[in-house]
Amino acid sequence: MGSSWYVARTEPRAEFIATKELERDGYDVFLPLIAETAPRPGRTESPLFPGYLFVRCNPEAEQWPTFRSAHRVTGWVRFGNEVPSIPDSNMVELKESLDRINQQGGILRRFATGEVVQVDAGHFQGLGEVLAVGKSPQARANVILQFMGRLVRVQVPWESLRPAEDRPKEIPRLPRRTRGKGRWVGSFRPIPGVTA
Repeated sequence: MGSSWYVARTEPRAEFIATKELERDGYDVFLPLIAETAPRPGRTESPLFPGYLFVRCNPEAEQWPTFRSAHRVTGWVRFGNEVPSIPDSNMVELKESLDRINQQGGILRRFATGEVVQVDAGHFQGLGEVLAVGKSPQARANVILQFMGRLVRVQVPWESLRPAEDRPKEIPRLPRRTRGKGRWVGSFRPIPGVTA
């Protein structure tokens, strides 16, 4: 059996250092990086899988690689006593998907509170306004949008949000129909037999 890909765990926020040190020692390493649409100083990309990277090796022919402290690797991802390998076909698919995502600007797009976005999350679709900013890309976004003639607050995954093209300055608001307790505003009256 030839070389295969395996997943190694790194120390927290040490993926870049681990990759550099492992490559310096001759290891074949793949660190999936994704473009940040709101880059930090000195960083335009972030690890797709924080705390993990892929190492290609042949443990049957060469034994398992031994990691030095400079490698900043804490060990292999294991299931019980087994260190599973990743098929080459899955790695090719991962790299192609990563290229596609990066060509579209990355998925770690940060939206600011009050920003108008296009929502596409199953039943919830249309223009929405971000109400709260999540602390991580895994958190769900709090968005307000029009749904069945009403403004509703929903939580959707960040990947369901896109920048709104030619967006209005704000979400159009429906006029108030009542003052509360069933008292109608102005001349607005429902048409008998028709529900909004």
